[in-house]
Amino acid sequence: MYDSKYLTPARSLIFSNTMSSVDKKKNILITGCSSGIGKCVAKGLTDRGYRVFATARHSADVESLQSEGFESMQLDLDSSESINTAVDEILRRTSGRIDALFNNAAYGQPGAVEDLTRDVLRKQFETNLFGTQELTNRIIPVMRKQGYGRIIQNSSVLGLVVLPYRGAYNATKFALEALTDTMRLELANTDIHVSLIEPGPIESLFRKNAYQAYLKNIKRDSSEHQQTYLAMEKRLTKSGPAAPFTLPPQAVLKKVIHALESPNPRIRYYVTFPTYLFATLRRLLSYRTLDRVLRRVAKDENK
Repeated sequence: MYDSKYLTPARSLIFSNTMSSVDKKKNILITGCSSGIGKCVAKGLTDRGYRVFATARHSADVESLQSEGFESMQLDLDSSESINTAVDEILRRTSGRIDALFNNAAYGQPGAVEDLTRDVLRKQFETNLFGTQELTNRIIPVMRKQGYGRIIQNSSVLGLVVLPYRGAYNATKFALEALTDTMRLELANTDIHVSLIEPGPIESLFRKNAYQAYLKNIKRDSSEHQQTYLAMEKRLTKSGPAAPFTLPPQAVLKKVIHALESPNPRIRYYVTFPTYLFATLRRLLSYRTLDRVLRRVAKDENK
C-alpha cells in the first residue's frame, strides 16, 4: 500500500511532548477513506501503530473497509446527525480521547461559475467546508479537555490559486484555508496544532467522482461553454494520470506523518511540484501575469 521511501523523514519524530510514548496507541479520525488519499493514510498510520478510525460516507464503503481489517464507521459530512453519531461512537470506544483529526473528505464539482446553481454550490460547501468545520468543532473541545491534539486539513493547490471551470471547488478550498488559518490563531495558546496539506495532482478517484458530479449538475448542451466542456470530458475520463507531476497518495501520507509527529509541525505542507510552483508564482507575479499563466494552464489541459 505504501512505499517506505515516503516515510523515512518521520522516523525520529515524536507526536508531542505530552504524547512521547511510542508504546501508547494514538487515536486518529480520518474522513473520506473509501479510496485514494484517505485509504492510503489510514493504512499507513495503522501499520505505524496508530488506532485509526477510517470513516466513509457510504455504508458499502464502510463494509469494504471493515472487510479489509479497518476500524471503520459511517460519517457523512452533509449530515449533522451522522457527524455526531460517529464522534460519539469513537469517544465511547476510546474512553473520550481523540488525539488527531485528518479532514480529508471532499469532492470536486466541475463547471463554469455561471453554470453553477445555488443548490450545486451549497452542496459543494456542505461537504467540503460546512461539514468539515462542524466535525472539527466537535473535536476541539475533546482536545482542549485532554490538553493536546493535532488537526490536519487536506486542502489543495487550488486553495492557493484558482483554475477555470473549478469555481465551486476553488471557493471551498480558499474558504477552508481561511477558516484553518483563523482557527490556528485562536488555538495558539493551546497544545492543539493545526496544519494544512496542499496537494497538487494525486493518483485517486477524484476525477472519476468529479465527472459524475459534472454529469449530474451541468447542462452542457445549453451552456456557452459547451466546447470547453467537450474537451474537459476527455480529461476527466482519461485513464491514468491526466496532469504532469502526478504523485501517488503516499506522498501525502509522508506529510501527514510529519504533521502528526513533529514537535513543531508546519503550518503548510506542499505536495507535488505544481503546488510549489504556483505558491511561488503567486508571490512573484502580478495579478494579470498570473492570470495569463493560469489561463494557459487551463487551455493546455483542455486541448
